[in-house]
Amino acid sequence: MFKKNRHGIQIKSPEQLEKMRAAGLVVGRTLELLRRSVEPGMTPLDLDAIAEKAIRSEGAIPSFKGYQGFPATICASVNHEVVHGIPSNERKLREGDIISIDCGAILEGWHGDSAVTVPVGEVSPALTELMRVTEESMWRGIAALTVGRHLSDIGYEVEKYVRSQGRYGIPQEYGGHGIGTEMHMDPWVANHGKPGRGPPVLEAGMCLAIEPMVNLGTQRTRVLDDDWTVVTIDGKASAHFEHSVAVTHNGPWVLTALDGGEERLSQLN
Repeated sequence: MFKKNRHGIQIKSPEQLEKMRAAGLVVGRTLELLRRSVEPGMTPLDLDAIAEKAIRSEGAIPSFKGYQGFPATICASVNHEVVHGIPSNERKLREGDIISIDCGAILEGWHGDSAVTVPVGEVSPALTELMRVTEESMWRGIAALTVGRHLSDIGYEVEKYVRSQGRYGIPQEYGGHGIGTEMHMDPWVANHGKPGRGPPVLEAGMCLAIEPMVNLGTQRTRVLDDDWTVVTIDGKASAHFEHSVAVTHNGPWVLTALDGGEERLSQLN
């Protein structure tokens, strides 16, 4: 049985959270493998094959493959591609590129979803800083997942940090989501906004995927003719980080982080 609160948001029991954690660890381990594998000369499709083999070797199923017709195990978005890039062999990664890798897995009916942006060899200081700002904004948002806070506090913390770091664009139409027995569930989680807005108020047992996307230039984006790949209008680079997180009475539990998020969250306390 799947409990829902009065807003229709799935509330997981402690036993169900353990199953979410197991799925999250499959994703976390796969992304660590992919992070180590990225190098000049590879293609995004090479990374996709590595990801599918890793996920299936743990008895899990790639959750992206076949989802609304998506053809691959990972989303691989290079440079000015924001999200939902389709892996292919049409181009090789080059020194100085960045690649955002979004990965999902289903284990015993439960979903994990996470993303990282990885440099290909040595990259420019501007791209290094873009990745740092985006990842840190994600952790600021994750830290807001405490019982009694409002959903809008997450986006507020993400945006506040990004704005404090310079002139970056935050795409308004993309954000995080609930996660559990489905990959995308209510509620939608914006990466911007004002604090203290709701409903819902965060409750123990909620699981949310927190995923800021930050652009080096404008926030404006468009979708390519493949109906998937989102790119920046101005052709400037974008970064994307994501973790699946459970709200607990002891604070956020980062289900897709190998250490549960302890190290990074302790730095914010």
